[in-house]
Amino acid sequence: MTMKRLSAVILLSLFTLSLLSGCNTIHGAGQDIEEGGEAIQRSAS
Repeated sequence: MTMKRLSAVILLSLFTLSLLSGCNTIHGAGQDIEEGGEAIQRSAS
């Protein structure tokens, strides 16, 4: 029983870390897209 519980905790921890890193990646991509849009606006004016 203890080994199953330990495995579940480890898997849950890895899943949580994966979600957090995914959010950071999406956030960074959003910033890049926003900066690209601003560069286009500056060059158009």
